[in-house]
Amino acid sequence: MKFLAFAFLAGLVSALGFAPLGLWPLTLVAFAALLRLIETAPGLRAALARGWWFGVGQFVLGLNWIATAFTFQAAMPAWLGWIAVVLLSLYLAIYPAAAAGLAWRWGRAGSDRLMLVLAAAWIVTEWLRATLFTGFAWNPIGVIWVGAGGIAGLAAFAGTYGLGAVTILAGGALYQLARRQWLRALASAIPVLLLALLPLRAPPPDSSRPLLRIVQPNIGQEEKWTPTFAARNEARLGRLSRGGNPAAILIWPEAAVTDPLQDGRRFPEVREEVMATRAGVRRLILGAPLLLTGGITVKSADGRFANGATNSVFALTPERILARYDKAHLVPYGEYLPMRPLLSAIGLSRLAPGELDFDPGPGPRTIALPVAGRVGFQLCYEIIFSGNVVDRNDRPEWIFNPSNDAWFGAWGPPQHLAQARLRAVEEGLPIVRATPTGISAVIDSGGRLVASLPLGSAGAIEARLPAPLPPTPFARFGNILSLAFASLLAAAAIAVRRKSR
Repeated sequence: MKFLAFAFLAGLVSALGFAPLGLWPLTLVAFAALLRLIETAPGLRAALARGWWFGVGQFVLGLNWIATAFTFQAAMPAWLGWIAVVLLSLYLAIYPAAAAGLAWRWGRAGSDRLMLVLAAAWIVTEWLRATLFTGFAWNPIGVIWVGAGGIAGLAAFAGTYGLGAVTILAGGALYQLARRQWLRALASAIPVLLLALLPLRAPPPDSSRPLLRIVQPNIGQEEKWTPTFAARNEARLGRLSRGGNPAAILIWPEAAVTDPLQDGRRFPEVREEVMATRAGVRRLILGAPLLLTGGITVKSADGRFANGATNSVFALTPERILARYDKAHLVPYGEYLPMRPLLSAIGLSRLAPGELDFDPGPGPRTIALPVAGRVGFQLCYEIIFSGNVVDRNDRPEWIFNPSNDAWFGAWGPPQHLAQARLRAVEEGLPIVRATPTGISAVIDSGGRLVASLPLGSAGAIEARLPAPLPPTPFARFGNILSLAFASLLAAAAIAVRRKSR
């Protein structure tokens, strides 16, 4: 039992490397402890249990922001949020448990083999976590390296999941130091230390690039559905949008416009409401060449009754709607209610108000727009899915990632930003984030912050859009490279085993 408690504690410590704390050396110590726990496990079941409790600790602390989302839904008690965090962590911990079990089965005969097999297994299990059952890719362990120079730059070659393997190899170096295996520790640590000294690659600033004005109104989720919201939102959006250079492309957050901008119902009063909403938006953006904003649509198969909706991004000029992107990777319980007949019957509902579930869009798209160029869109947490954020057959010049992080407490927004920065490194593309309460940011194609607005503040960012890099290896091949790295690590473990024999 004491080993399971220690595994849980090590998992808690490993989560301290995530934003907002960023104590990544402690994450390495935690993985060194996990390697020790796996190596000393008396059997496969013990190794699985230790990996599982490690995962529970990591996810309970790292995902604590999920509990905050339940405080905005009157139909659900706030304490249910912590039950949701624990239940989700109990499920997600299956993946670290599987990695620990594989490491015990195939690598326990020596520290070199153990860390190689665990690193390879961690790549595969994190990829599976992001893929199975719609996937939940939040906080891959490699995200701790954001801001750590060339270490984060490895994501352009091996992806985020490959970067997670580097984390385990670095933790393995600490474990070997603790065992006084000096040469082995140096062989593991020196490549990581050298990479940390390398700068991230990105094009220099270019004054000819389009000018952006990103608006952060700082209207929280608790205010969004109050009777006075529309007037306050319009006033604040208008004030922040009209300041500065009138030639800038305006950028608003997810769901900045809460009334439908498009509605398939053909009733005259519905059409009048939609036209009034569009007219109100046009008043706010007069003088701007283009607005990119989050909004919603309502679908109707017969023109009379609403039978669906989409969470969307709209590209508008003061005259018309140019294009629309519909979010494809929807959040269970947030944007749709799984098993709706059953869960509705026991009084549960979506966290976001509304009776209609959102319908998914077709996936990543690139849309050519005047002034803005070729834009890719990823709405809210779609940006966390490594290898699934752009149309690889139609590469954009930059990615727009509007989000509503007002749900996410104090830990969620900086974690979301860190994961967006890794997508920029992987794809070699700048990313522009707009959120209602922060953290809004302009990220260059090397993953560096060009400009940002802190959490809980109102304001606007005016900055030039950074230039893209040529396609990175990851942009060309995606997570095939991560899985190939896992195969290489597994092959190295086999070679080490044969040499020892």
